[in-house]
Amino acid sequence: MVTNTEVKELGHFINGAIVPGKSGKFSDVYNPSLGTVIARVPIASKEETQQAIATAKAAFPVWRALSVGKRAEIVLKFRQLLTERSDELMELICTESGKTKEDAKGEITRGLESVDLAINAPHLLKGEYSVNVGGNINAYSTKAPLGVVAAISPFNFPVMVPLAITSMAVAVGNSVILKPSERVPCSALFLSELWKEAGLPDGIWTVINGDKDTVNELLESPAIEAISFVGSTPVADYIFATGSKYGKRVTALGGGKNNMIVMPDADLEQVSNAFLGAAYGAASQRCMAISTIIPVGEKTANNLVKVLADKISKLKVGPYTDPEVDFGPVITQHSKDTVIGFIDRSLKEGATIVCDGRNPDIAKDSNGFYLGPTLLDHVKPGMEIYEQEVFGPARNVVRVDTLEEAIELINVHELGNGVTIFTNNGAAARKFTSEIEVGMVGVNVPIPIPVGYHNFAGWKRSRFGEGHMFGPDQVRFFTKTKTISEKWFEEDSESVSTFAFPSNND
Repeated sequence: MVTNTEVKELGHFINGAIVPGKSGKFSDVYNPSLGTVIARVPIASKEETQQAIATAKAAFPVWRALSVGKRAEIVLKFRQLLTERSDELMELICTESGKTKEDAKGEITRGLESVDLAINAPHLLKGEYSVNVGGNINAYSTKAPLGVVAAISPFNFPVMVPLAITSMAVAVGNSVILKPSERVPCSALFLSELWKEAGLPDGIWTVINGDKDTVNELLESPAIEAISFVGSTPVADYIFATGSKYGKRVTALGGGKNNMIVMPDADLEQVSNAFLGAAYGAASQRCMAISTIIPVGEKTANNLVKVLADKISKLKVGPYTDPEVDFGPVITQHSKDTVIGFIDRSLKEGATIVCDGRNPDIAKDSNGFYLGPTLLDHVKPGMEIYEQEVFGPARNVVRVDTLEEAIELINVHELGNGVTIFTNNGAAARKFTSEIEVGMVGVNVPIPIPVGYHNFAGWKRSRFGEGHMFGPDQVRFFTKTKTISEKWFEEDSESVSTFAFPSNND
């Protein structure tokens, strides 16, 4: 079992150094595997947040003026350090989030994809050039950094999401302020040390720990040019509305109810194995986790549920120090209670339970926040557990008669993050990918998360704003374009006034 009794007092990372909190307010950081407090993170006051913003703003001009090649060198050095010290970072992720080592390692690997893309900033920042667009005038465009930008990240990916929403922002010349989840602050502070060692100038990377008041200060500050957020849909809605009100560029990614359609021709052994990891990995605390499996046809449903019941009953939940566990605890006791509440209410609404994970064996001997895998059958649209995002290992089976019915169910839901279909029928796959109204779509791919050089974002109320979490659109989000038209006169050339609107007829 995990053993850790030391309670550390953390700080903020401002102007190149860890500084203690001054507000006197702290939040406990738990080891979810033990249910014990391992650290106390300071909650920034308004004055501390304003100081962090002022420091970032003061540092920006020097970083902006540095050549993009030199900035890329620093990002590359950061990547090297991240790779060299990945084992330390993996341990931090496991300790403060409860993830298994395999899952934490995968998170770091996916985070590195965003850093890799940022290293290519010199190429991605290239503008356009047109010669003699008319009247011996040349036109060209350049991309400039915005200034100070803020990133607000969730607890479920302590490293991948912060890297995804900050790496390109740094590389293209901005000052970045990260407000990590107060539940997992240690990983963000570790990244700060690596940026410092990589040679990033003081003030360009800031970590400010805090709560809603801290977020509001970032949203309202006139010095912050853009906000990038990943979290729940209600908070994403608030972030977008408030940030936009104060004139900021905002991208806010919310939650998802991600579905896996299973056609009658699909191999149920392949489907069930794919579903297990996609549904229960990381204790189902992923915005791209499969929450609902939709078998088409009664025979498909009956056979699939039978196969799933057998496989789910063999899954093991426990601490990350046990190499045989499939997933760990949820993040807090409150999260555990919330998931159990969803299960209890779904049974009252008419769902039937196939696998019951509300009281796993490990919970009898541990104070960790453990839930086993739960599978509910005969879940219907309109039930709370179907309509709302459940951040914990309670997954649903919704039975339909046709592919058309499945597509309609998914399309009318307010969330549209991810979806996948398992089939060997190309026509069914084509119909599905053409008609489905979801941002990230898979065909025989259980979790259709794009690689770091493709854009990541959902549709509908899974995304507010037009930005993306990673991919080439990050460059557009974190820069502003300047278009320049220039003409050089030859000596003794004649000129006359014209009052017609400029055109390219010359």
